[in-house]
Amino acid sequence: MGTKDRSKDVWASGDAYEPYVGRWSRLVAQEFIPWLGLPERCRWLDVGCGTGALSQTILKLAIPKEVKGIDQSERFVEFARKQVSHPNIEFEVGDAQALPVESESYDVAVSGLVLNFVPQPDQMVAEMKRAVRKGGTIALYVWDYARKMQFMRHFWNAAAALNSDAHDLDEGRRSLICNPQLLMKLFQDAGLSEIETRPIDISTDFKDFDDFWLPFLGGQGPAPSYVMSLSEERRAQLRERIYNSLPFALDGTIPLVARAWAVRGAK
Repeated sequence: MGTKDRSKDVWASGDAYEPYVGRWSRLVAQEFIPWLGLPERCRWLDVGCGTGALSQTILKLAIPKEVKGIDQSERFVEFARKQVSHPNIEFEVGDAQALPVESESYDVAVSGLVLNFVPQPDQMVAEMKRAVRKGGTIALYVWDYARKMQFMRHFWNAAAALNSDAHDLDEGRRSLICNPQLLMKLFQDAGLSEIETRPIDISTDFKDFDDFWLPFLGGQGPAPSYVMSLSEERRAQLRERIYNSLPFALDGTIPLVARAWAVRGAK
C-alpha cells in the first residue's frame, strides 16, 4: 500500500505537533466536515485523532450527538483531553487497525492525516467500515506529500540534495497511497459505495522563517525526527539550504499552499 516501516517516526508531544501540522490540519478539517454533508446529532468516530484537531472541528461544525477519538499515542490522547473538554466527546488510546469499539455503533467514521502512517491501510479502512452502521459514512484525508504539500516539499528537496539517505525518508516517496486514484481503489476494495474524492487546498502562510523552521525541531513525525538526528553542523546546512529555497514575500512572510486529498464512501 505504499507505506514503509514507521517504527522510527516519533509521535508523542502534542505541544510540538500543533505548530508543525496540527494548525494546518484544522484548516483542512474546516473544509472536510461540510463536504460530508451529514445531518446533526450523528455519532462520530475519529480514528487516529492525534491532538484532537478533527474532533474539535466536528464538535464545532457538525453538532454531533457524540464524538469518540481514538489514537495509539497515550500522550496525544492526554493532550486532546486537555484541549477539547466537552460532555459529548471522549478520547481513548487504541489501534486504528483494531478499533476498541462495537460494530455498527457509529453513523460516521473519519480520519485526518493518519492513513499513510499505519502499516496496513486496508485494515484500518476495514475497521472504520466495521464501526459504522449500514448506510453510514467512512471518510478521511491525507496530505498530497509528493506534489502540493509545499512546505514539506521544500524540506525534503533540500534534505535529499544534501544527503542521499534522506531520499527514502521523504514522505512523498514513503506515502504512495496519498493520491486520489489509490484512495479510490482502497475504498472500492473495501466494498464501499458512492465513493468520491476531492482536493482540499489551504494556505499555509508562515509569518517568518522561524515560524517555518522551529516546528521542525519538535521531533514529531518523519521530517522533524530526521532533523533532530543530524549533527548541529548538518542541521545548520539544511536550515540554510531551506532558507534559500523559500519564496519570501516583501514583508518577510512565506506564502505557501498545502493540498490534502479527501475520500468518502458509504457502507
